[in-house]
Amino acid sequence: MRLLLIESSARSANALRQGLTAEGFHTEWAPDGRSGLRRALDGDHDVIVLDILLAGLNGYEVCSRIRAAGRTAPILILTAKDGEYDIAEGLESGADDYLVKPYAFVVLVARLRALLRRGREHGPAQWQAGDLRVDPVSMRAWRGESEIDLTAKEFGVLACLIRPAERVVTKPEIIARVWDQESARRANVLEVHISALRRKIDRPFRRSSIVTVRGAGYKFVAE
Repeated sequence: MRLLLIESSARSANALRQGLTAEGFHTEWAPDGRSGLRRALDGDHDVIVLDILLAGLNGYEVCSRIRAAGRTAPILILTAKDGEYDIAEGLESGADDYLVKPYAFVVLVARLRALLRRGREHGPAQWQAGDLRVDPVSMRAWRGESEIDLTAKEFGVLACLIRPAERVVTKPEIIARVWDQESARRANVLEVHISALRRKIDRPFRRSSIVTVRGAGYKFVAE
């Protein structure tokens, strides 16, 4: 899968490229609006990840010009601008999705894959394990008919566990997918979020689906 990343920060771009490569994306990077637009119009990309705060042309303008040129590759805006008008402008300029920094890497990958599926099918898929249902695009989760209120990080951890249901996921694997290196230095950050998830998705429903595997990590067991 060919992905064009238009991102002003070289540090962020390098980190994203490493993670996306591991997920099977062939990633091309453009550091500013004008070079990003040129590569978007000259290339044949499966999906585009676009920052807003770019030199030369901002992300809204880049997105609008890509669409005006008739290019139909899905565009996901990835930015720190989280105001309602920012999101509305991004979507109105032609973007297909909008993800606010900071974000969980596993959620970014899920949304990219959902956009790719949406191009082939009619609507994104959801993940399900037992009666727990997760929508990676809207970042919502349900037990049966009961919706569960999760933070972005809690959702990221849950997504790590539910996708390979019944498989042990190591602590370093979860931390690498959900947190940056600075946050990961806090030794108990994952344990805190696992505890919060258990309070929200297990205890109210008398379940024990998040299992600690001593010395290894965690796994999600569908009941």
